[in-house]
Formats: sequence, structure tokens, C-alpha cells
Amino acid sequence: MSGGRQRTLGGGGQHVLDYLKRMQAENPAFFYAVQSDSDHSSGNIFWADATARMNYNYFKDAVIFDTTYRTNHYRVPFASFIGINHHGQPVLFGCALILNESESSFIWLFQTWLQAMSGRYPVSITTDPDRLIQVAVAQVLPHTRHRFCKSTIFRETKEKLGGLYTSHSTFETEFKKCINESETSDGFESHWHSLLQRYYIMDNEWLQSMYNARQQWVPVYMRDTFFGDFAVNEGSGSLTLFFDGFVTEATTIQILLKQYEKAVVSWHEKELKADFDTTNTMPILKTPSPMEKQAANLYTRRMFKKFQEELVETLANPATKIDDTGTVATYRVAKFGEDHKAHAVNFNSSEAKASCSCQMFEYSGIICRHILAVFRAKNVLTLPSPYILKRWTRNAKSGAVLDERSSDSPSNSRESVTVRYNNLRQEAIKYVEEGAKSIHIYNVAMKALQEAAKKVASMKNQGSRAMHGSSLANGGSQEMHATEENQTAVFQSADEKEKKIHELSAELDSTNQRCEVYRANLLAVLRDMEEQKLKLSVKVQSARLSLKE
Repeated sequence: MSGGRQRTLGGGGQHVLDYLKRMQAENPAFFYAVQSDSDHSSGNIFWADATARMNYNYFKDAVIFDTTYRTNHYRVPFASFIGINHHGQPVLFGCALILNESESSFIWLFQTWLQAMSGRYPVSITTDPDRLIQVAVAQVLPHTRHRFCKSTIFRETKEKLGGLYTSHSTFETEFKKCINESETSDGFESHWHSLLQRYYIMDNEWLQSMYNARQQWVPVYMRDTFFGDFAVNEGSGSLTLFFDGFVTEATTIQILLKQYEKAVVSWHEKELKADFDTTNTMPILKTPSPMEKQAANLYTRRMFKKFQEELVETLANPATKIDDTGTVATYRVAKFGEDHKAHAVNFNSSEAKASCSCQMFEYSGIICRHILAVFRAKNVLTLPSPYILKRWTRNAKSGAVLDERSSDSPSNSRESVTVRYNNLRQEAIKYVEEGAKSIHIYNVAMKALQEAAKKVASMKNQGSRAMHGSSLANGGSQEMHATEENQTAVFQSADEKEKKIHELSAELDSTNQRCEVYRANLLAVLRDMEEQKLKLSVKVQSARLSLKE
């Protein structure tokens, strides 16, 4: 899939631009850029809000560049940069309207996106197998592992080999098995050539091109790099994308921005719910292992379930020592009755470190059953810290987001605002999480937030008076101050302060609203509990009367 299409938004381009300007005026941490043309009708556009930029700092290791609009023939050329959060949910890293599909345009887009993300390179990026995108990634992200989307290749293979798929119903299953279940590169090579010979397709140009690119999409060649593949839907094999169900073939430019906002709100609510469930519920443990209890307190709920699956499987995957040279021993781990699928684990007893031939930890960040089986055999009772990937834990978003910069350049000024915005937001969320645990704590948290709101409002008024005073002083006696440039800087500083105060006030208002929602939910739960108690009381009373009769 490759091309150089040119599209236009007509009057919709100005509509988008007005929206982006308004969003940046409301929050200086909002980033947008236009690959300029005269009327903004055919120039590429990129934007990322403060939350997207913050999330990138926590989950920047794996990125997906979603260009579904190209394969599904959307009316609007809307693309997005997506990541995976600590619950395995998609998070947004930025959006783009790609009106000019050329090599230089994709290079501009990736450079602009990287600038918005403060120049921090991802570990990996997954894209459609497109030549123009491949060139852009190689130039802008030379140290990032580039993977082609496997589901896209499967779909295109079915389109290009439609006759074979129709005449041989078993080919699709065998083809996917060759790709997904090959344990070694040699095994894949053997299976691939055998498959092509069996169906007489050795000379097919499409399959030959995909074979030549095998190291960029066949899983067995990619296992040494983190891709966060727990975001893949079990069973479907496809990625859960951020705008699924929100932006479709029928979406027009006039309703795109509303659908964009709906998607942002929807996924934010889902993340808050997952955070709440992780904090306030305890999973059912399936073993007496201290390691399982440790993991239950560390991981988010979904990631703990993944870990728990691996831990339980150690009961059916015994580890057998096959070599011992000094401090490093090699174990053979295989499921009962499946010796042909054995994996080798190297274990360093002095450092309690291990590596497995399956490389599950390297590409997913969750330790595999094979290493856990060796830990079990060696009586390693708790999970060593190198095998706890912070990005999968409930504390994935703890810690500073960005370093403060002393420079006064506009970009660094925006990053400083982002730092303060994100740190305040995290503190506010802590109040929400703790306040939701009981009515008493809720009341304390609400009172503290209301007092903070009053102080911020007071500071806001002082800032306004200070700005007014500065304006009079600078306007009344210019010669007693420095140059006109310094006056402009004062005005800009005061204006920026006003924007920051407005931003904090808005965040506090939003937090208050979320607290009200939590309070309403808690009261509803309490009412349900009282109703259940009443019903049980009536049943008990009825049972007693029946016994007396």
C-alpha cells in the first residue's frame, strides 16, 4: 500500500484551525502545527493535547501509527499516534489530518510529532506496510524498531490471493499458523517454503515481497523488542485502536472534532474505572505463592491476570537442569507431553536473573511461565525487581513527567506549563481516588479541594491586579524602565500567568465535578446495600415465622 494522494478540506480546514487555536488559548500545553499552504485547505495538520503529551512520557516505549482511513476509504484523512497504558488500553499521543500523502509530508509529520513529544524516541513503532511511511520512520526515528502491522498484511494477502483462499479453505489457517506459531527462525523458514511448495505459489510476487520483509512483521524475528502486545484483542488478533467506533467512513470534517472529543472522554473514563477497580478490589489468588500476592499488589488488574496465567502454568511446566557452568545454569522447561515445544532458560543464581528462549518478557514486559518455573525450582519466592516493568504497575504514572528547563524559549515555556499541569493533575486524581473510598474521606477531600479553589481564585485576583499595575507603570514612564522588548516580555509573562491560573481553576472545577460523580455512585451503592439488608431481614423474619408454625 503506497501512494501520493492529495486531498482538500475546503472550508473545513479553517474550522479545524480555529478549533486548534482556541484549544491552545485555553491550555498553553496544547500543541499544534500546520504544514502551511495559503488557505489551510490542503496543508497537513498535527495536534496533541496536554494529556497526550503527558501519557507519552509514561508509555512512550511502544507506538502505533494508525492510518485506518487509507484502507477503509474514510472521507476524512484522519490518522493518529497511539500507545498502550498500564491497563492495556489505547492512549492517544497525537492526531493528524494528512491531506498530502508524499514522502516529504510523512517526514514532516513524524518530525513534528517527535517535537511535540519533546524529542523522546519510542522503543518501537507499528505502522501499515507502506513505502512512504517506511522512509519517514527510517529518517526521523532511526533508532526505533519499525514493525509492519500483521493484521494488515493478513488482509492484503487475502485480497491478493483471493482465488487461492476460495479454492483451498485450509490455506488461511495454515498461513496464519506458519506466521504465529513458529518458535524459531529456522522453523519459520522451513514451514514457509513447505507451505508455498504445497500450494504451488513459489513464484508469487506478493508473498516474495512479504518474505523479504519478514524481519519487520513475522513475530519470531521481533521478540527481542518491546511492543506491548497485550493490547491485541484475544481471539481477533487485531489491535484495539483509540478511535474505533468514533471515526468511521461516514465521518465528515464538520463532526470529526466532536467525535475526537467523545473518544478522548470515553477512554479517559475507562482508564479511571480501571484505576478504581485496581485500587479498590482484590483479585482472587489461585496459589499460596508469596510471589502471586506480591504481583496482585503491584500490577494493574488486567496485567495481574496475565501474570497469574503464567504463574499457574508453572504447575504443568516443570524445569529440568541440563547444564551447569559456574554461576549460570541452563534449564529445559516443557509442558507435560509436549517435549517438542521445550524452552531453554539460563539462570544466574548469584544475581537471581534469568533469560528464556521464548523472549516473552522482552516483547511483552510480563515474565513467562518458563522463567517462573525455574524460580519455583530454585525457591525464588518473590519477583525480582528487574522483572517488574513499571509501565504495567498501578504506579505507572507516579514520578515527575518532565524536567523543568531554565530557558525562556517558547517551546521550553510550554513544557514547563506541561510539567505543572501534569503534576497538579496527578495530585488532584489522588484526592479523587482516596475520596471515593468512603463518605467521611470524601467530605475531607472535598473540603480540601474547595479551600484550594478559594486560594487559587485569590491568587488569580492578585495576579490580575499585578498585571494591571505593571501595565500602568510601563505605559506611564517608558524611559525609567528598560527597552520596549522588556515591556513586551512583562506583558507576555502576565498573560501567561493569567492562562496558567485559568488552567488550574478549570482543573479544580473538573475535579470537583468528578468528586460529585463518585459521591453519587457511592450513595447509590450504599442505598443498594440498605435495600439488600432490608430484603434479607424480611426473609429471615418470614423464615422464623414459618418455623414457629
